Amino acid sequence: MEVLKVKISEIKPNPKNPRLIKDEKFKKLVKSIIEFPQMLELRPIVVDENNIVLGGNMRLKACKEVGLKEVFIVRANDLTDEQKDEFIVKDNVGFGEWDWDILANEWDENKLNDWGLDVPKTNDLNEQDLFDIEIPFYTPSSITPNIIELAYLDRTKELVNKIEKLEIEKELKEILIARASFFTDFNFSKIADFYSKQNKEVKEIFEELGMVILAPKDALDKGFIELSNFILEL
Repeated sequence: MEVLKVKISEIKPNPKNPRLIKDEKFKKLVKSIIEFPQMLELRPIVVDENNIVLGGNMRLKACKEVGLKEVFIVRANDLTDEQKDEFIVKDNVGFGEWDWDILANEWDENKLNDWGLDVPKTNDLNEQDLFDIEIPFYTPSSITPNIIELAYLDRTKELVNKIEKLEIEKELKEILIARASFFTDFNFSKIADFYSKQNKEVKEIFEELGMVILAPKDALDKGFIELSNFILEL
């Protein structure tokens, strides 16, 4: 489609626009237009045959705030009313998700904030947040389970046997065997029952291995739940 430059007075906001940008976010949008006006041509406002906006209502509002007399548009002339409604919604749907690790390592956080991306901060996490983390807790019963009930090891043993037969370096074999334990299916309710009947030394090992978690803060301190710079991941 051809990109056109038209008088801003000719473009009409869409009364059905379902997405708003307000307050600080809107100020950042205005600021971005002032600092990077070329973006308007690279991403023109989409309008229908009547010059009603299908995509870019907030950009149009920001352009008026800046005082622009002209804007770049592309005109979608052949859409049905149903297609227009579909476009309005889909244009505002945020498909995909941010890779916060890449943003943290490859991008400047201050610039990201200036450009309108709200970067989560884990230093805002307070004590109450720790108890909002969903961690399974079990009330031990009076029954002591058999050791074989604590975990399903068949898949892990199968993988370890395959790894042991490989003719590879000892260090690599150790790494692969350690990874094989990932496939162990633990029965944590049975583990809680078993743990409650053990002596102090055994209990300490269970706790160090994260087989039981007595409090959310313990999970954080011991690394069973990790906090990155930008997002809380379980």
